[in-house]
Amino acid sequence: MSAEPMLWSGWGDPALARELPEPVRELLRDLLGVRGPAVPAVPLESVRLPETALDGRVLESLAGIAGAGHVLTSHEARVRHARGKSTPDLLRMRAGDALDAPDAVVLPGSHAEVAALLELCSRERVAVVPFGGGTSVVGGLTPDRSGAGAAFAGVVALDLSRMNRLVGFDAESRVAELEPGLRAPEAERLLAAHGMTLGHFPQSFEYATLGGFAAARSSGQASAGYGRFDDMVVGLTAATPTGTLELGRAPRSAAGPDLRHLLLGSEGALGVITSLRLRVRPVPAEKVYEGWRFPTFREGAAALRALAQDGPLPTVLRLSDETETMVGLARPDALGGGGAGCLVIAGYEGASVAAARAGAGEVLARHGGEPLGEDPGRAWERGRFSAPYLRDSLLAAGATVETLETACFWSGLPRLYDAVRLALLGALGSPLVMCHVSHVYETGASLYFTVVTAQDGDPVEQWAKAKRATLEAIAGAGGTVSHHHGVGRDHREAYAQELGPVGVEALRAVKARLDPRGVLNPGALIP
Repeated sequence: MSAEPMLWSGWGDPALARELPEPVRELLRDLLGVRGPAVPAVPLESVRLPETALDGRVLESLAGIAGAGHVLTSHEARVRHARGKSTPDLLRMRAGDALDAPDAVVLPGSHAEVAALLELCSRERVAVVPFGGGTSVVGGLTPDRSGAGAAFAGVVALDLSRMNRLVGFDAESRVAELEPGLRAPEAERLLAAHGMTLGHFPQSFEYATLGGFAAARSSGQASAGYGRFDDMVVGLTAATPTGTLELGRAPRSAAGPDLRHLLLGSEGALGVITSLRLRVRPVPAEKVYEGWRFPTFREGAAALRALAQDGPLPTVLRLSDETETMVGLARPDALGGGGAGCLVIAGYEGASVAAARAGAGEVLARHGGEPLGEDPGRAWERGRFSAPYLRDSLLAAGATVETLETACFWSGLPRLYDAVRLALLGALGSPLVMCHVSHVYETGASLYFTVVTAQDGDPVEQWAKAKRATLEAIAGAGGTVSHHHGVGRDHREAYAQELGPVGVEALRAVKARLDPRGVLNPGALIP
């Protein structure tokens, strides 16, 4: 896995970007009316930036804490820290609009430096946007410079990439202490030297950081077996403008509310996580992924519910609806060749794969599943991190493509699925709407939607309209605003409705205590 920065105007390694094959372009023209290609991205040096607001005195103070070589004000550094990787983010970047970019990028090397930087920025009223892998898809990296009416003296991106060590490993407890700037592949490499793994493999795995996983309550593709990332956090350290939080000293505690959960999911609005103590597990001796086909999405969901509630539960378990199965997202070079029905991917990891596979197979077959062998599983494994590259290719071809996700209890899943689909169809006309169950629990599951439509004259507003309609539909159907992407700025108002007025006031009170001048990621999360 490369440690190089991502493509500034798209996803990942530029060498892996590719144009869509002509048959796929024909499919887009015939099915969706895509008439691309879109206007190419402007050169990086032509991207528009705001004038730097920070004065020299503040820059010198920042350099006095982090070191002069770790305070960056170059055009490229500011562009690369301007936004995340949502479709609106990329459309704006491709058009050369980085007018929300930070004035400087600061790279601290320790908790003490982070704490000192936050104290300085609070005193000088400089907004601070914590930056990990830059993979946010909910507007998590674009600060509100107005500061609720009183403009900030400037904005800095707090890039944590220098804080990238395995600090300690407790083999007896199976707990590892790691710094937040570690990219997930490097964390896996360091843990593998001890025979351990986190087992956390979201689609952003190649570029996201551990701190980002914690701050956004990430959920990986193997969550059925390993749990969500917040399940793995047994302790953490965080710096705030008013002091340090040291949280978690036992596997479980009855000593009041668990304040770790103030920071887990806080998206940098309440503090900056500087250390994580994480539960780890042995590297599995064997991994097998296989495919099953179900006649309908409802029948496939019933099979997944049976496994989640009564077992045996595979490590990986996901179900694509009819449209996603037909399109075959796991193989971008063969779109449209996925076949009929609904595809289930089941994965088994550990020392007793054969027994787990046989037990789950009995349940899947009893609910009407047809075994397809390991080929679909291998195809999914090969392509499990490639979908963002396909999104970039579709954008370049003139299509608007974006994802969204939600979750609810099993009894409400059919209603939520229908409500989101109808909202997208109503807002976009005749889009291609695909969905899969991405994560399962005893009591419910998440739904992950991918939407493709022809770009109109204002594709940013085109998606904003669809997103507003979808969030209203999710609320009406009893779903949550986000299962694992987070709140950011895109979901903030819908989150306020979900939280309710008393919950909003409680969250604001915590923000006021930890960040009294409101400098931490202003505009994100807090309604």
